[in-house]
Amino acid sequence: MLAGGVGTRAGLKTPKQFARVAGRSILAHTLAVFEGAPEIDEIVVLMTPGHVRETEEIIAREGFRKVRAVVEGGASRTETTWRALEHIGEGDADVLLHDAVRFLVEPAIITGCVAALARHRAVGVAVPSSDTLLRVDPAGDGEVIRDIPDRAVFRRAQTPQGFRLEVIREAYRRALADPGFAGRPATDDCGVVLRYLPEVPIHVVPGSERNIKVTHPTDLAIAETLFHLATTAIPQSATDLAAQAVTVLGEGPVADALTALAARHGAKVATALDGPADRVVIVAAGGPGSLGEAAEGDMARAVEHGILGPVRAARAALPYLRESRGHLLFCTGGGDGSLAAVPESALAGLTRALAGEEAAYGVRVNCVTARTAGPGTIAEACLAVLASATTGQVTEAR
Repeated sequence: MLAGGVGTRAGLKTPKQFARVAGRSILAHTLAVFEGAPEIDEIVVLMTPGHVRETEEIIAREGFRKVRAVVEGGASRTETTWRALEHIGEGDADVLLHDAVRFLVEPAIITGCVAALARHRAVGVAVPSSDTLLRVDPAGDGEVIRDIPDRAVFRRAQTPQGFRLEVIREAYRRALADPGFAGRPATDDCGVVLRYLPEVPIHVVPGSERNIKVTHPTDLAIAETLFHLATTAIPQSATDLAAQAVTVLGEGPVADALTALAARHGAKVATALDGPADRVVIVAAGGPGSLGEAAEGDMARAVEHGILGPVRAARAALPYLRESRGHLLFCTGGGDGSLAAVPESALAGLTRALAGEEAAYGVRVNCVTARTAGPGTIAEACLAVLASATTGQVTEAR
């Protein structure tokens, strides 16, 4: 995890990897994705000099178990990567090198890279260019267009970039032994392999337009918007809920299905806040109907049962969750039309705001929405999100 930037171009006073989104640092968001990836065995963080201890505190607070070390980065991208390779040591391994400020990287990209390394010695993540590319020459007081190449053969590079350990190590050994490398350094790790081991093909793994790198102030604003707008992928496993105290607040088919499913996964399930709570799920009542056809009583019930009730329940649950450093999950939906959208929108907004406020207490806050999914599907989505390390996310159960 390459986190050696200082944040100058992003206009920040601290390294950009410590900028906060939904109450959590960019670094923590990125580490959470790799922590949750079953293909990843160990993580080494390369950090900006002077910020190693702060990083170690974040890792301890978040409980990331796969992080094996935090190593001080170098003065350049090249030096930082070489320090990572030195720390890994000799041996047989696959290595992914990822920009820590690409915190919107999707698990499917990680899976694709690891799978590709079973067949290829080097892989790079890239997306097609949707913009026309220009080749220019300096002329007078500006530049002039000399050529418009075919954009179909161009790709925009992203990370992670993956390599067999012996490949990336040998490429860097040759680069560092080249007196001309310092004057014309490669901009990424695939560039080092391409220049010094041209006989090694670099396989392309499809990336994502969401997987942007936070470099400039506008990048942070765009990335934060994408984060909040995201419909996240539902994690695949709820096995981490074994022996956890799960409290389900609410009534109806979804609450019943969730209570039964959590018990089958070994959780200690309660339906009231009368003891320790590691996970609290608040199931908000949803109702169909359009606002234009709704009576006054329909609107009052939508607000009371869909918004005020969950808000009161969340306030009551927070002391328990702060004590356990646990997870609060809103579950809303079950109806079509504009009236059902009222509590859904309100709780989605509350999730994002509350995630920021409660991060200091170690409490994660998420939301599952559902319009057409059945109770069983919604329950499975809720348990999977509860077992994840995400916070501030709104996930749609389908």
